Amino acid sequence: MSKEKDIENHINLVEQFLEDPAHSEISAHDVAKSLKRIHKSDETLFNTFLQKIPNEYLGDIALELPEKYLKGVLEELPQSDLVEVVGELDSDDATDLLQDIEEIDEEKAEQILSSLDEEDQEDIKKLKRYDDDQAGAYMQTELFSANYDEVIQDSISRLQAYKNKQTLADTHNVFIVGTFGKLMFTIPFQDLITFDFSKTYKAMLMEHEDEYKSLYVRDDDNIKEVAHFFKQHDLSVVPVVNYHGELVGRITSDDIYDVLQESATEQIYNLAGVDDEAEEEENFFEAGKKRGSWLFVNLLTAILASIVIQYFDETIQAFVALAVLMPIVASMGGNAGTQTLTVTVRRLALGDIELENAKETIKKEISLALANGFVFAVLLGAIAMLWFKMPMLGVVIALSMVINLFAAGFFGAIIPLLLKRFNVDPAVGSTVILTTVTDVVGFFSFLGLAKWLLMA
Repeated sequence: MSKEKDIENHINLVEQFLEDPAHSEISAHDVAKSLKRIHKSDETLFNTFLQKIPNEYLGDIALELPEKYLKGVLEELPQSDLVEVVGELDSDDATDLLQDIEEIDEEKAEQILSSLDEEDQEDIKKLKRYDDDQAGAYMQTELFSANYDEVIQDSISRLQAYKNKQTLADTHNVFIVGTFGKLMFTIPFQDLITFDFSKTYKAMLMEHEDEYKSLYVRDDDNIKEVAHFFKQHDLSVVPVVNYHGELVGRITSDDIYDVLQESATEQIYNLAGVDDEAEEEENFFEAGKKRGSWLFVNLLTAILASIVIQYFDETIQAFVALAVLMPIVASMGGNAGTQTLTVTVRRLALGDIELENAKETIKKEISLALANGFVFAVLLGAIAMLWFKMPMLGVVIALSMVINLFAAGFFGAIIPLLLKRFNVDPAVGSTVILTTVTDVVGFFSFLGLAKWLLMA
């Protein structure tokens, strides 16, 4: 597809969305993606579309835009529109957008915050106090709760009022609270409609307490643990309580999907030694600098492997076949190690491995590596014997293959586990460390055995 046709398709998508935003099936993500593409081709048209998008939808779209595009939103829209854009969002999204604006223009962010309703200001200030990895940073304060002693009909009337005012969306449960707002139960709406509305929640729940006991998370829980909790219990929403057990918000599945996507992206980038934020911002200089830093580390480790090779230069000169076979040993070790490393990092990210039961993981990975090591040792040993007509060379490379794949399995599992124990992201730097280990062990074992067995 030509560039002109591609741009035309993106323009058509945005125009289609603008025809009827309230009933459009086009997501905010897709609109933002098209706007980014349009910006690269025609910044004036990008700004024109920004001004045409209704404020009640612009916030969700702005959240999908990287920082350099968000600057255009701030420059093109007047202060009153920006206040409305933020005010239309749920508390968690409003906080995220305001923090993004703060990184670009702190003064403008403060002006927007001070212009919001007092209740919205308090919610945003409360959410901003949480660290980025805490559950509280991802919760929204908008929820539907009822008192344990409240008549059910009274709470239903309140819910109808909220819905009429459009102050509460995507609500599927009523959270029952007791004294001092402490969370007691969670009742799905499909069950609530079977209750006797003339009775209190207390009267209806006395016989069904165990059925509606509430699952919950703490506001200071790590968000990755919360994501695992969602998966474990197949939840669409979970209430959030504070240290005293008081209901303070809820986390919905869409936020968890974002967390999982961000975590997966971060893990993939980190395994490759790439900075996810620099790549997502499309900043050429920053992306190049971040990649270059890891390439520099890799250069140092490659020099270390070269020093090992130089140590055996006489052996290589005596047997040229060693130079031909060396890359095979290092490559097999590197690939086997990467397999183990990827599986271990992923299982750590999903919470399937704890440091307490890590021994089982290490044993399994070593066993798999050794099994493959012996199979490929026999295969490569036979090939080397037939290729170079040197039986002992086949023995050397076979033994080296077993040793290096053992190292790949062991260190591929142990490196991320050790990094996790020291509170370092297991994906960051693991590949570089592992490559160093497999190269050094592979070259040293292969050339060392060659010197010992072939030159003895």
